[in-house]
Amino acid sequence: MHLAELFRQAEIAGALLKERKETIAISESSTGGLISAALLAVPGASAYFLGGAVVYTVTARRELLGIPDQAMRGMRSASEPYAELAARTVREKFGTTWSIAETGATGPSGNRYGDAAGHCCIAISGPRDLVTTLETGSTDRTGNMQQFGVRAIELLIETLKA
Repeated sequence: MHLAELFRQAEIAGALLKERKETIAISESSTGGLISAALLAVPGASAYFLGGAVVYTVTARRELLGIPDQAMRGMRSASEPYAELAARTVREKFGTTWSIAETGATGPSGNRYGDAAGHCCIAISGPRDLVTTLETGSTDRTGNMQQFGVRAIELLIETLKA
C-alpha cells in the first residue's frame, strides 16, 4: 500500500514541479533511494529531477555532499538540524529550486543515537523551508522506508502549494 501511495504522491509532485518549471535534488539516507525512484518514475522527470544521493554513511556524507566533520560538531545525523543541513547542501550543490533530505532509523531496532525504529527527520529546502520529524512507532524496516518516502513527498507537495 505504501509503495502505491509513494508513486501517487510523486506524480502530484512531479506535475507541480513541471508546471512551475522548478527543479529538485534529493539527499536520502534511510529511504535508500525510494524518494528518487518515485520521482524518476514520473514520465518527463528530466524536466525537474537533477540528481540525488543515498547518504547512508559518514563516508557518503563527506564524499557525496562534501559536508566535513567540523560542520557536524554538536549535531547528530538523525536530527532535524542535520536534515536541514543536508537539504540545503544538496540544493546548493545541484543548483536546484528545491531539495528534500531525510535521515532516520528504519528498524527493526533503533539507531546508536537512541532514536527508536520508525524515527525520521525530513527537510525541504528552497524558497520556503520546512523540517519535521516523523515517528511511525513501527519496527518494520521496509514499511518505515516507504512511509518515510511518502511523508517526504507529501511535505514537498504541501510546501509547493503554500
